[in-house]
Amino acid sequence: MAPLVIFLVLILWVWVQRYYAGFARRHPQRGPYRREGGGCSCGAGHCDRS
Repeated sequence: MAPLVIFLVLILWVWVQRYYAGFARRHPQRGPYRREGGGCSCGAGHCDRS
């Protein structure tokens, strides 16, 4: 049962990311699409990393 739950959670995570990317594309006034692991939204969508 546990492997099935984990698989379903992963599928849901991928779906949420795709939905978010589509929403950001349809509503550009809300700001740019930020991928997971990307920088912050300061400095016009990018930050210097150290």
